[in-house]
Amino acid sequence: MTRRLFGTDGIRGRANQHPMTADIAMRLGLAAGRRFLKKGGSNRVVIGKDTRRSGYMIENALSAGFLSVGMDVHFLGPVPTPAVGMLTRSLRADMGVMISASHNPFEDNGIKLFGPDGYKLSDEVESEIEAAMDANSHDLVEPRGIGRATRLEDGRGRYIEFAKSTFPRRRGLSGLKIVVDCANGAAYRTAPEVLWELGAEVIRIGVSPNGENINLGCGSTDPAQCQSTVVDQGADLGIALDGDADRVHIIDETGHVVDGDQIMALIATRWARDGLLVKDTLVATVMSNLGLEQRLSQDGIAMIRTKVGDRYVVEEMRAHGYTLGGEQSGHIVMTDHVTTGDGLLAGLQVLAALTDGDKPASELCHLFDPYPQLLRNVRFHGAARPLEDEGVCRTIDAGTARLGDSGRLVIRPSGTEPVIRVMGESRDPAILESVVEDICQAVSVAAGG
Repeated sequence: MTRRLFGTDGIRGRANQHPMTADIAMRLGLAAGRRFLKKGGSNRVVIGKDTRRSGYMIENALSAGFLSVGMDVHFLGPVPTPAVGMLTRSLRADMGVMISASHNPFEDNGIKLFGPDGYKLSDEVESEIEAAMDANSHDLVEPRGIGRATRLEDGRGRYIEFAKSTFPRRRGLSGLKIVVDCANGAAYRTAPEVLWELGAEVIRIGVSPNGENINLGCGSTDPAQCQSTVVDQGADLGIALDGDADRVHIIDETGHVVDGDQIMALIATRWARDGLLVKDTLVATVMSNLGLEQRLSQDGIAMIRTKVGDRYVVEEMRAHGYTLGGEQSGHIVMTDHVTTGDGLLAGLQVLAALTDGDKPASELCHLFDPYPQLLRNVRFHGAARPLEDEGVCRTIDAGTARLGDSGRLVIRPSGTEPVIRVMGESRDPAILESVVEDICQAVSVAAGG
């Protein structure tokens, strides 16, 4: 079937506009609830959210759908996305839901679904649920069968203790000064508490959500405040999370931003050294830098690439038993601990490396020189399919030939918004700029721009 609601990371859109409306949320609760109902015994779903104002509306609409088909609902309140995956499995729930649009502005919202194993649902299961929503043939339970709704008071505390348990050094973080930027989002309480309880001196920013300031001038997508705070306070390191805390950027002591590729390189090489990297393999996406791949090969570490989206990274990891993967954007997945990207846990792995020796973060987190990389977005409207245009295809072929073996192109439609993403890498920045510009112009013309 043609998927109209689900993208690469659940359903996402502008709040109170299709598809992010209360009506869609309620029908999703109905269909997903029926899909995961089991006969005999209780049925439960856990629902977490970030700090967006629209989260209350979506949360209540979803719960109405779940309750009406007989599922008990447990509200977690604001918690990171990985906490929902962890608690779904820990509480033996039949499914989990995270209400968040991740790094998007507060006007947007989204819904991510997790199965009873704590992993995000596959494309196939999401398609089944969407088809059931379209069919609009849901059997409602009798009054005595309506589910109960409760608030799980210790959900956040459970995740905090779990996160602390993943820190691999007994001596903790004593003596370290750490800036943590929670993007006024889902981790505004959990992340600072974990770092403080492990012994660090914690400087907190982005911890005053008001329903509208999530990701606004803060967090991993806008780390300038975190950078300046690290430098001004003489901190050892900064941790910048996004709105639902499933991705992270590290800020070294000089204020430089460390992206997901460098973080993956650090964790992978350390795990390989310690015999912890299963099959000596890292799973990344097509967006990760060529420099990462070359650096890992020096240590005998293989790198497998997937489509963009942490769900595809996780699917590859689960299919072959790999335990480390992620994205350049800062989704770092460690399946020995969590079922999806976890910015805080990735930050703890970096901090563990920092406590191991006398290198500052600026040295520790620079494992390779990345190829010059250029990413541009070209917006399109309506049903346009610019990547099928013959002129665009010819321009892409010509650009690929110009880059040769010293570069590459990744051109794809976004899974969350109506844009074509054009990414190129090359050792020659001038050629790279020219090739990407030519392709963007061709896509813009084909899209009616």
